[in-house]
Amino acid sequence: MVTQRIKNMTPSATEEMTAIVENMKRQNINVIGLNLGEPDFNTPANINNAAKKALDDGFTKYTAVAGIPELRSAICEKFKIDNGVNYKPNEILVATGAKQALFNAIFTTCEAGDEVILPTPCWVSYVEMIKLAGAKPVFVKSDESTGFQLNIPKIAAAITAKTKAIIINNPNNPTGAVYSEDCLKELAKLVEEKDLYIISDEVYEKLIYDGVKHVCIATLLPNKRENVIIINGFSKTYAMTGWRIGYVAANETLIKGMDALQGHITSSVNSMTQIASIEALTGQQQTIEDMKKEFNERRKYLMDRIKSIPELSCDVPQGAFYILPNIERLFGKKYKGKILKTSVDVTNFFLEAANVAVVPGEAFQAPNNVRISYSNSMGNLVKGMNNLENALADLL
Repeated sequence: MVTQRIKNMTPSATEEMTAIVENMKRQNINVIGLNLGEPDFNTPANINNAAKKALDDGFTKYTAVAGIPELRSAICEKFKIDNGVNYKPNEILVATGAKQALFNAIFTTCEAGDEVILPTPCWVSYVEMIKLAGAKPVFVKSDESTGFQLNIPKIAAAITAKTKAIIINNPNNPTGAVYSEDCLKELAKLVEEKDLYIISDEVYEKLIYDGVKHVCIATLLPNKRENVIIINGFSKTYAMTGWRIGYVAANETLIKGMDALQGHITSSVNSMTQIASIEALTGQQQTIEDMKKEFNERRKYLMDRIKSIPELSCDVPQGAFYILPNIERLFGKKYKGKILKTSVDVTNFFLEAANVAVVPGEAFQAPNNVRISYSNSMGNLVKGMNNLENALADLL
């Protein structure tokens, strides 16, 4: 028998959809996966070559739990150059993906009975990590009418004596929203006044469009740096999802706590990946621009197609590689005698009638939406949207 802790946990909807798609492909069903949360590009050659050299050089032993000094220093330099904020190597911990970095942060700051504010829509794993720590997620809805910007008055109203932290994701998964500097300044003021932790997941920071500026919230809290925790990684920026490496920046006391926690779970990230990640940060960066240019073209195409479909509506996202169209106009329609009542129903309809996989909004606390990823080839996007339009025409 599994523990009640595990029974209370909701499995990842994104992982479940990925498994469904892979199973369909094994059955030779030509499904188009617009559900993926990873770049469809290959890891740049210079990064691969750095890993190969590390292997050839015999760099295959354990490292310090928090990561090798050279990588932690490179991450500090990245913060200084890209974000305008200064960190020391002892304020950095390298983890097995940004997901573990986030897990470390939540388990190091939150006790049983604490409350953590989550602006929604939000990434699926935040909720379960908070619950696993014994804390309570408190949802604060961001409005579609504002492009899913943070609703600061609602966040302020949700703060209680039990509130320990606020988690934001900027740019956001699943909405693609990039939070404005004015909005973040208001949030920073609130964090400082209420003496809360702010955990900012910034893994999509380089994937922004339309000249929008990404602001690292650490720059807005110079007098409360001990309350700021920044999560980042290499998966999205450098197409390194399978390498499993991310990092967290926080005050030295928190980092020591995370180091102790991680030391009893996974210990260090594999050594050759750490070497490859130094090359990612210090080597050529042109592949990021090339990837972003392609994502931008797909984003524009997808938005044009969405605008032409009466049943769907969506503001233009400015970051990441997702859109989150509203599907309320599909509720009440019938497919094969079944009434579509939820985003899960709509997702199943897309999969059955159009062979297109997306992720239901329920997974992100957005029951009137579905998440569509444009991390797929332009050819597949065209085919997928054609399939969806044809399927929608058959609804009653």
